Amino acid sequence: MQIPGHIDPVTTGTVPLRGGNRVDLVGLTREGVRAALEEAGLDAKAAKLRAKQIWHWIYHRGVTDFDAMTDIAKAMRPWLTERFIVGRPTVREAQLSNDGTRKWLLAAADGQEYEMVFIPDADRGTLCVSSQVGCTLNCRFCHTGTMRLVRNLSAGEIVGQVLLARDALGEWPKGNMAGGDQDDDEAGHYTADGRMLTNIVMMGMGEPLYNFDEVKGALKIVMDGDGLALSKRRITLSTSGVVPMMARAGEEIGVNLAVSLHAVSKEIRDEIVPLNRKYGIEELLEACAAYPGANNARRITFEYVMLKDKNDSDADARELVRLIKQYRLPAKVNLIPFNPWPGAPYECSSPERVRAFSNLIFEAGISAPVRTPRGRDIMAACGQLKSAATRPSRAELDRIAAEKQAALG
Repeated sequence: MQIPGHIDPVTTGTVPLRGGNRVDLVGLTREGVRAALEEAGLDAKAAKLRAKQIWHWIYHRGVTDFDAMTDIAKAMRPWLTERFIVGRPTVREAQLSNDGTRKWLLAAADGQEYEMVFIPDADRGTLCVSSQVGCTLNCRFCHTGTMRLVRNLSAGEIVGQVLLARDALGEWPKGNMAGGDQDDDEAGHYTADGRMLTNIVMMGMGEPLYNFDEVKGALKIVMDGDGLALSKRRITLSTSGVVPMMARAGEEIGVNLAVSLHAVSKEIRDEIVPLNRKYGIEELLEACAAYPGANNARRITFEYVMLKDKNDSDADARELVRLIKQYRLPAKVNLIPFNPWPGAPYECSSPERVRAFSNLIFEAGISAPVRTPRGRDIMAACGQLKSAATRPSRAELDRIAAEKQAALG
């Protein structure tokens, strides 16, 4: 069936996932790339040099073909091609919204699907990145929450979304690096172009703090000064309130924090964000107050979806203000008009009610902008992401294992 919305005409430059025993270098640390080269047979000195060169080509230049790595000896390139790949997710579908928002349905090597979204604005371009296939939290206003958790995404699959977006936006520097190896006659010019992709939000499918190690690994690569070099101040990690992991996120990753709050009473938050039954509002706000690096210059963002007659009263707004002030939180509130999806149990608050709610918070000296819905026509707005990926049953896993064993003889 035709997916609603325009099909994105931009050529993504997607590299199909390739099988075999080759190692995908995307997602490995620089030390991991060096170790992989050494394990494949290079001596330590050569592996260190080649790892530095390959890292630059992957993350600063966006190159996926070893033959295009012009400062690596020509004789060396086939050796690399035989043993390694620089992968990308497979693009199942790419859509372009009437408002310029882009959504990609991606597939991993095992066929599991997940989505990412790019939102262009006048002064920035934000990539919404997924951390899991499906989600385990079951937030009732969120379409992704109607999926079961299929699996975590690897660091390579997470950072691969950023690489693919830069492919699609044509943002890799152009030209060849001057001065390759002595036997290389492919010298040329090198220029860095301006970027549309300026910000990353870990707000796609999944709960990032339930995939902490892989999210951390991916974001360390994104922030690496010799690669994608995106400032931690331009990266925001969103959590529904996995309290035990919040301090670690601040200390070990150090990016901006957004919290999916969405309600100010136990009864309502228990309903719409079931994780609240495990980590209550008071415990969550205490963790926010202790978040490393939070201050007036780097405020915590509270995400608050506006649900008609559920969490949008004047009393709710005043309680939200009271809680922020009680815990002395350097915070702002993002008010999100509810984005409908098929079978959703809620309605969006009226524009008048949203404005009144926002005004009460602003009057208390706390910023409370109303987020403009983006990408609704292609189901790319906040809370609308979902794929057809499913977790295989135990019987299906046993069948696949038996087929693989039979194939091995």
